[in-house]
Amino acid sequence: MGPLSRYVFPALLASALFASAASADDDTPRRSITVSASGSVTTVPDTARITSGIATEAPVARDAVAKNSEAMKKIIAGLKAGGIDEKDIQTASFHIEPRYTRAREGEASVIDGYRATNQVQVTVRNLDKLGEVLDRLASLGANEMAGLSFDVSQAEKLKDDARKEAVANAQRRAKLYADAAGVELGEVLKIDESGDNAPRPIFAGRALKSEAVPIERGTETLEATVSVTWALK
Repeated sequence: MGPLSRYVFPALLASALFASAASADDDTPRRSITVSASGSVTTVPDTARITSGIATEAPVARDAVAKNSEAMKKIIAGLKAGGIDEKDIQTASFHIEPRYTRAREGEASVIDGYRATNQVQVTVRNLDKLGEVLDRLASLGANEMAGLSFDVSQAEKLKDDARKEAVANAQRRAKLYADAAGVELGEVLKIDESGDNAPRPIFAGRALKSEAVPIERGTETLEATVSVTWALK
């Protein structure tokens, strides 16, 4: 081994050992803590959706559909005349099915007519008028009520307060755990929001002012759940 080799080889060996040590440090799991927490905000819904319609029957399918169409045209026209915007009336379903006579024992059932059903979803943006809209639907001939639900039009914006509360709750809980373990919280490594967090209705108080159908709008609770990971010092 020449004089130059005696100096170069130890230097290369030291460099390799340093790189190996650095690699080992990179593979060492970083100490961390993950905490999940929720936040919520309660608000009064400001929008309602009614699903209602008309069912008609006739001996012939074509006649059942024709009768149904005429009745639905009357309902839609009446809703518009009552102040419901065209964009707030949407067909929800339409179907026609045979009607059977009850067969005697040992005999096959026989079709004796057809039933046509057409339903629309009506969005009501002034909840003080909701009872009146329901009353109008009945007076216009609607004979099927498939559902009534309440919504919060600014739910996503309002839920931001719930998200802030969820993160604050997670941080408070993480600090409690860290203090109990004798360590300190470091930087935030990850934040995830989980769950569908759909509005949850709480029916309490606040009746709609209407001389028609009495309705309770209640309140909606908007929830947010987050999972936050902190590094530990």
